[in-house]
Amino acid sequence: MDFEIIECPRDAMQGIKHFIPTEVKIAYMRELMQVGFNVLDCGSFVHPSAVPQMADTPEVIRAIEDMDSPTSLLVIVANERGAVRAAAFLRVRFLGYPFSVSETFQRRNTNSSRENAFLTLQKISEIAHVSGKEIVCYISMGFGNPYGDAFSEIEVLEWISRISALGITIFSLADTTSQATPEGIQILYKMCTEAFPHLTFGIHLHASPFQWEAKLSAAIDAGCRRIDSAMLGYGGCPFANDQMVGNLPTERVLTWLRMRYHFEGIQINDSLTQMASHTYQYLG
Repeated sequence: MDFEIIECPRDAMQGIKHFIPTEVKIAYMRELMQVGFNVLDCGSFVHPSAVPQMADTPEVIRAIEDMDSPTSLLVIVANERGAVRAAAFLRVRFLGYPFSVSETFQRRNTNSSRENAFLTLQKISEIAHVSGKEIVCYISMGFGNPYGDAFSEIEVLEWISRISALGITIFSLADTTSQATPEGIQILYKMCTEAFPHLTFGIHLHASPFQWEAKLSAAIDAGCRRIDSAMLGYGGCPFANDQMVGNLPTERVLTWLRMRYHFEGIQINDSLTQMASHTYQYLG
């Protein structure tokens, strides 16, 4: 069985308080580029005051964009200015935009309402079209939220319908604060693929070390083949809550996929795992 694996060091790093030196980031990203991941979520073009850890994204991209690697680059953008800056890099293929089903989280994450976020996404999609980039729209809080905002799968489908009308074809259903149950993941994923068979749906799960297998299994059983993960399971969204749950641990996910689904792609060695540990725990 084939899977598309998106490695997400940006998501792993963005909530780390101490600044990881640029040269350490570059060395780690260059190693990841040699592994064979389909996509590397390598940084973000947002204001440094919002995500200080990602302030050096342009330097990191310049250091890895000339590498001979099949891995495509993805960066997160939150406004038109960030999209223009990201689009200037030829090696960047994907612009990721976080759109929240939760009004509260949209304001916390991008300081705008959902309607204004949609208008921003419309402008970003125009920039992407002109520059030959693709957009990955993350449906944040896609399985519920901890803020008391109303939630329904039907509302998720309605937003996807509006967003896909902009020409966006890749969506990642995000369990931002680990609200989702395996049953909820399977239900929403099936609803999305049945309602929009022409679109690509991935999964971006945040989970504890004891939850990820059941959640990922539910997504795969529902047909998911595009998986976001991060080495050692580091990360989460710094705008979601104070005690972040982590990403799916790439090295464990790959072993699990090989054992359960006979996945033959992408091999992780111990030296890369050790480098990931050094990078994420770097204290300067």
